[in-house]
Amino acid sequence: MASSSITSAPTGASSREDLVRLADSATPLPSPVEAYFEVANRCNSKCATCPLTFSPQEAARQLSLEEFKHLVRQLPDLRRAVLQGIGEPLLNRDLAPMIAHLKTRGVYVVFNTNAALLTQRRQLELIDSGLDELRVSLDSSTPETYLKVRGIPAFERVVANLGEMVSTRVSQGTCTPRISIWMTGLRDNLHELPDVVDLAGRLGVDEVYLQRMVYWGEGLATSEQSIYPGQLARSSEVEAIIAEAERRAARYGVGFRGADARPPRASILERVPEREPWRACSRPLRLAYVTAQGTALPCCIAPFTDAPFESIRLGNYLQDGVAGVWNGEAYQRFRQQLYSSEPPAACRHCGLAWSL
Repeated sequence: MASSSITSAPTGASSREDLVRLADSATPLPSPVEAYFEVANRCNSKCATCPLTFSPQEAARQLSLEEFKHLVRQLPDLRRAVLQGIGEPLLNRDLAPMIAHLKTRGVYVVFNTNAALLTQRRQLELIDSGLDELRVSLDSSTPETYLKVRGIPAFERVVANLGEMVSTRVSQGTCTPRISIWMTGLRDNLHELPDVVDLAGRLGVDEVYLQRMVYWGEGLATSEQSIYPGQLARSSEVEAIIAEAERRAARYGVGFRGADARPPRASILERVPEREPWRACSRPLRLAYVTAQGTALPCCIAPFTDAPFESIRLGNYLQDGVAGVWNGEAYQRFRQQLYSSEPPAACRHCGLAWSL
C-alpha cells in the first residue's frame, strides 16, 4: 500500500505516468493524488457528442469558492487538479481564484474549455492565477463542421479568442499556461485534422491532441462515428491523415499527441489486449471526481457511457467528506467489482470499444 509520504515529493508538472505508478496495486491510496472538480455543470455549447446536450443527470449548479476550498483541504496528497467535468468551466466566475488557491499548494492545474467565453479579461485572470495548462476543445477547421459537432455558430469567435490568448501570454512575458487544441476524432471530422494542425501553427498554439470519442448512442456519439478498429474499414485512410498531420506539426514545431500523452495512432488505431483490460485501470485507486452537486463518480469517462447514472454514484463529497466517500462501502464495492471478471457497466468496454 502506498504511503502518504508522497506529499513531500515534487509537485510541479507531475506526469500522469507518475500518478499512475503511485497506485501500483488494487489497494487505494490513502488519499487521492488527482482530482476532477466539475466547477460548473452547465454549458454554452450544445455538443453532439456530450450527454449534457441530451440527458443531463444532475440539476444545474456550480461549486462555490468556499465549497471548493473545503474539498481541497481534505486532499492532503493532491498533485494534479483538472477543473472540468460535464459543463464549461469558464461559466464559474470563481475559476481563477480556485486555480490560484491550488497553486498555493503546488498543485498542477489544467482544464478544457470551448473558449467561447475566453475574453481578454479572462485571459489575464488565468495567466495571473498560475494556470499550468489550458486545453481548448476544437473539433474542426471549418465553421460548418464546428456547428455540426459543437452545436453553436462560434468557430470564428473561438479561433479569435484562442489567438488572442497566445498573444496575451506573450505580452505578459510568460510561457504558461501551456496552450493546446484538443480534437475528438469522428468519421465526419477526421479529414480536417491536418488543417487543425495548420491552424494551431498559425496561431502559435503549443500542441494538438487527437482523442478518441466515447460513444453511448445519441447525437454523433455513436459507433457509426467511431474510427476505432472494428468500426472503420479503411485504417490506411486514417494512417494517411495522421501522417499528414504529423508532417505539418513538424513543419510548424507544434506538438502532436494522443490523449494521456500517447502517440496519436495509439489513441485511434491501437487496441489494448482483449482480455479484461479494465483490470489495468488505476483511476478509482488514485483519482477523485467531484460533480458540481458534490457527487463522487469513479472517473471522467463514466458519465459518457450508457451505464445508468445511479450505478456510478459512489457517494457525495460535499455531504459525507472526502475520507468518508473514498473509504466508504460504495467505493470499496466498486473497486472490488472492477478488479474482477464482472466489472461495473461503465467499465466493461473501456479500452475496447471507445476510450482508454
